[in-house]
Amino acid sequence: MLNVENLHVRLEEEDKAILKGVTLSVGAGEVHAVMGPNGSGKSTLSYVLAGRDGYAVTEGSAALDDLDLLDLEPEERAAAGLFLAFQYPVEIPGVGNMTFLRTALNAQRKARGEDEVNAADFLRLVREKARTLNIDGEMLKRPVNVGFSGGEKKRNEILQMAVLEPRMCILDETDSGLDVDAMKLVAEGVNALRSPERSFLVITHYQRLLDHIRPDVVHIMADGQIVATGGPELALEVETNGYADLLKSVA
Repeated sequence: MLNVENLHVRLEEEDKAILKGVTLSVGAGEVHAVMGPNGSGKSTLSYVLAGRDGYAVTEGSAALDDLDLLDLEPEERAAAGLFLAFQYPVEIPGVGNMTFLRTALNAQRKARGEDEVNAADFLRLVREKARTLNIDGEMLKRPVNVGFSGGEKKRNEILQMAVLEPRMCILDETDSGLDVDAMKLVAEGVNALRSPERSFLVITHYQRLLDHIRPDVVHIMADGQIVATGGPELALEVETNGYADLLKSVA
């Protein structure tokens, strides 16, 4: 479903190389985890796939099914089925959660040539998704992420994902800043959305998230490259021994 080939990326303002030949392939229904030390390029990979400004692709390709992602605007990538859950979800004062969700859903449906969802059907949809994810109805009435705890912000991102039903979900350090209970709730939300038609790329520092979202494949990034790929046992090795021994053996 997602195919990244020899991707090279630099920061536009600093002319600094960040990704130095990333290659990975995520099949339909698969969950891949990307781990690595700080500064290895994990978040940059997620930003570039989603179309964030400030990065220049100098070589390589990235495709969602047969679509060239790098030729699409961010909203076109979203309409094609790509979703990015942020490490630090932003607050949007004055914009209600329900308004935000309905506007986003209908914008994507319109871009795909589908009919917009009316208010009554949308309300039923959101209530059903919120109930499945154990999200309090009061959260739906508040402005987007305003006054939310870290755990609430992350659960709100999972709700957005549930409503939009993307095919390729990228989670950028979703466990960052969460306590154990909040992380379990977020992981349960992600697991509830796993399906043969939906794939996940989970970017994380820690094995603890992968205890709850069990990946099919684990990639280790260092210095802008994927230096090791394996099964869930690779994440356990990193958790036990750290990155230093693994990177030394790879070198």
